[in-house]
Amino acid sequence: MLKNVFLTLLALAIAIGGGGGSVWYMLEAQEGVGAIRIGMWTAFPDIGTPEADPYSKARVAREGVLALGRAEGLAFVAKQDSGGEQLRRECSYSIEGGFPTARFWTLYAADQSLDVIVTGKPRPAALQSYEILRQPDNSAIISVSNNPSPGNWLPVQGTGTMYFVLTFYDTPIASSTGLSDVVLPQILKAGCNA
Repeated sequence: MLKNVFLTLLALAIAIGGGGGSVWYMLEAQEGVGAIRIGMWTAFPDIGTPEADPYSKARVAREGVLALGRAEGLAFVAKQDSGGEQLRRECSYSIEGGFPTARFWTLYAADQSLDVIVTGKPRPAALQSYEILRQPDNSAIISVSNNPSPGNWLPVQGTGTMYFVLTFYDTPIASSTGLSDVVLPQILKAGCNA
């Protein structure tokens, strides 16, 4: 009798703990159901639509964010550089390449909850498409580091992991047919502080 009660409680603990752990993992992951991946960048194109998967809806509800609808824009998140290594605040990066057609775009470095990393510097913690210096072929090179760099510089501060969030507003790539030909910039590691 006591053995049956113990086994039942053990089975319930495993089921509830395993179920809760798997839901937590899916809500934290930047890949998975409904995600598209272009290079190192991941997006959830259906997140602000009625067709969003249950995990995307739960992510929006838990974080309390205002998700963009498909006609409004699309946000891409990168957690690794082009070499496959985790992005770190104490390292310097170069984001290089062209940006897809959009009326407006923003780029910022984020912490694990995807909030802007506050640097305490008298410089904006985000860049946007109207202030970027471009190459002759309309591509851009953006330096991301704690130390100032000439040209396009995105400041970061501190240590630990970080993410890059690149959001396109009023863009044709938000439609399902526009995603097949999209090329996003590379994230190249330039070095790390010792």
